[in-house]
Amino acid sequence: MNQADLPHAACARYGLLGLPLAFVALPLYVVLPAHYGQTLGVPLGLLGAVLLGARLADALVDPLIGRWVDRLLNQPARAARAMWVMAAVLSLGFAALFFPLIRGEAALLWWCAATMMWTFLAYSLGSVLYLAWGSRLGGNVAQRARIVAWREGFGLLGVVLANLLAVQAGLGWTALALFLSLLLGVGGLVKGPRPSAQSQAGGSQLSGQDLRLPWQGAAFRRLLGLFLLNGVASAIPATLVLFFIQDRLQAQAWTAACLGVYFLMAAVSMPWWAKAVARLGPMRAWSLGMALSVLSFAGVLGLGAGDVMAYLLICACSGWALGADLTAPGTLLTGVVQQAGHAEQAEGVYAGWWQWATKLNLALAAGLALPALQYLGYVPGARDAQALLSLTLVYGALPCLFKLLSLAWCWRWRNQLVFA
Repeated sequence: MNQADLPHAACARYGLLGLPLAFVALPLYVVLPAHYGQTLGVPLGLLGAVLLGARLADALVDPLIGRWVDRLLNQPARAARAMWVMAAVLSLGFAALFFPLIRGEAALLWWCAATMMWTFLAYSLGSVLYLAWGSRLGGNVAQRARIVAWREGFGLLGVVLANLLAVQAGLGWTALALFLSLLLGVGGLVKGPRPSAQSQAGGSQLSGQDLRLPWQGAAFRRLLGLFLLNGVASAIPATLVLFFIQDRLQAQAWTAACLGVYFLMAAVSMPWWAKAVARLGPMRAWSLGMALSVLSFAGVLGLGAGDVMAYLLICACSGWALGADLTAPGTLLTGVVQQAGHAEQAEGVYAGWWQWATKLNLALAAGLALPALQYLGYVPGARDAQALLSLTLVYGALPCLFKLLSLAWCWRWRNQLVFA
């Protein structure tokens, strides 16, 4: 198959695995802090330290996984087997993490750290291999945007499904749905488009080099810096959203609806953003999304108890803006690989560092935001004005600041990060 002309059906088969990988991410990164902090009664300060340590340790292995992935992708049968193993280990680790067999504060912290590392390792393998697989499919900017849009679009559907099941049906049904969707996703991937015969037969001349390879290019360093800065703006609200809905809005019954609107709007926006990336270019489209995000999300600073309808509107607008954060960066990443002359050779190493950056954002959000809130006097269930003000500022103002800094970064490097 001509990799420059992949039809939507082929992109969809590749993109299907994005559903379970995103499905598991919402419970791991959004539900987990509230589950251990509220349901199991673990103090936020200690929990934040455990999450920070486990996520940082997990992120360190991603570049190593990426180097191995470059070798796997030259032998698709081995890559497929690795994906099946990932699916089994991830399913078991998820069940162990959310259904601890022990009690007691110290024991729960150790259990959380151990099972989280096990689960994250499987998730890392799946995510890096999946991202590198899609990057190797290559193509012009329109095709790259289409591949990313299908991957992230299925991912958003996975997040919506996880939101509904985790909040409405419970974590037991969530674990079962994860297992079944992983089977379907891996099955679709191995039957979908694969890297070209040249990269399979010819092998990689670069995959054996050290992990510094991506960092030798200024374009990758600038893109990753922008991705990190913008990612912090998304990671902080993702960590604190359940606390904000339950305590600031006092609307716990609306949690599923708020998250559902946010992710559904993002999913609906994906075709529009894919076209915007192809027509405007990835950097301009991404900048447009950042500006829309700031304009919409700043509204949370004026919300109080009962302002559910206003928050739903904010969720809809910021959800639409999220589509740019999901479509443009992945398109740019493949462009960086192509521009550096590393196409079909070192996508795994690039994907490993990309996943490292993603997890670093989430680790910083959990490790800094949660202890900061505790220091400022907020605890889950708080109703006093000062505590709720602290929650609102950390949840709403801080992400807007990082978005504005990201926009400035886009302007600074607008000409160096444009790839046709």
